[in-house]
Amino acid sequence: MQLTGLRYGAKLLSLVEFPVADFLTGSATNDEIQRFLDKYGKAVVKPVFSGGVGKKGKAGLIRVVDNLFDALQAKKDLYFATHKYGSKTVMANGVTFEAFIPSEIEVYFSITTSTLHRCPVFTITPWGGVDIEALPAGKKAIVEIDPFIGINSFEITNALTDTGCPEEFISPLVQHLPKLWDLYDDYGLTTIEINPIRMVRDGNKLTPIACDLKAAFDQDNPGWKRIDLPPTIFQSEISPFEADINKLRTYQGQSDVLELNPKGTIIPFMFGGGANSAATETLGSSAIFSSDFGGNPPYDKMYDIGRIVFEHWYEKANVLLIIGGKANNTDIYVTFKGVFDALRDHVQKAGWKPLYVVIGRGGPNLVKGMFYAKDILDTLRLPYKMFGHDTSMILVLEYAKKIDEWWGAEGAAAYRSQREAETAAAR
Repeated sequence: MQLTGLRYGAKLLSLVEFPVADFLTGSATNDEIQRFLDKYGKAVVKPVFSGGVGKKGKAGLIRVVDNLFDALQAKKDLYFATHKYGSKTVMANGVTFEAFIPSEIEVYFSITTSTLHRCPVFTITPWGGVDIEALPAGKKAIVEIDPFIGINSFEITNALTDTGCPEEFISPLVQHLPKLWDLYDDYGLTTIEINPIRMVRDGNKLTPIACDLKAAFDQDNPGWKRIDLPPTIFQSEISPFEADINKLRTYQGQSDVLELNPKGTIIPFMFGGGANSAATETLGSSAIFSSDFGGNPPYDKMYDIGRIVFEHWYEKANVLLIIGGKANNTDIYVTFKGVFDALRDHVQKAGWKPLYVVIGRGGPNLVKGMFYAKDILDTLRLPYKMFGHDTSMILVLEYAKKIDEWWGAEGAAAYRSQREAETAAAR
């Protein structure tokens, strides 16, 4: 996700006139906060993070307050709160004070593109406010959307009825939820999720109110630019490793990386979008980062990439993986020379440790590149396995995973002992 909360989410929902809970930003004065509490009785205080960050409630980062002292204390505690989200620890930069909306039910609603259904789908349940994944199938509905038609009112009616929504809440939801398809379809969104939607009573009238929002945009779709959102929504916390590598993005070839798991054990040099997708999915939490170093990078850039990667991760890794399809224009020899020269220089500088190298690659000068890699790895006395383009990329990735598991359990220790014995015998 790139956008969470109402600070910018309210502006997004206003484009289709979807009702949103009232809120104040962290810059609100004490008098403004007190008037807000006088009006709504309670306020929900939430930290604001760059990019999309979830699971704040479970981490204890959401406070419900009913007086000014507690509101200011919550602001003080949460304004620069840290939050471990996935494999990263991120820091907030601000808070919002959102109106507390009492409600008899909480509705979850989202629209996203489903890789399973191969089309947009909406997911809905009147049992929101919890992990949607944990709900049994009968309490939520997932409905395919015809992109040429959008969301029909009867589809929402049927879905809410099937999931056990009280009848009096269905009509107000049917009046408002189809608007979210217009938002999704017109402004370059790839995902929009509201959880919860609370139902406000005003006499006999019920109105759905969005109390939180998550959204992601396709940045290649110019539709999102019409919303006039600040570019900060696309910013996220970056690690020192990401910062070092991404300095190289101005030169030929691709170099951006996304740190996935700093506790991972596989260093993956990925070349090409297909390799990036396959490796990220197959390796899972074992992969330290996601990357695409394709685009025929020159030697100097590939060497710098390798140098930075090994400085950050060589000591922690079990496996060095170089993976890609059969390249058309990337010179395999040049990229291999850059990587393995950097590896050689790092080992000479930092010292030797057991590391298993797995290569799956194809393209111009492949054999020359593999022989160059072999010479350096033999000199460094590091074990390796090389596969050509005629071996399935998935098989190479599965092989790397098994080697990683074995190397971490016993392989590295056994190989170190073997080397030490050989060195002693040579003396």
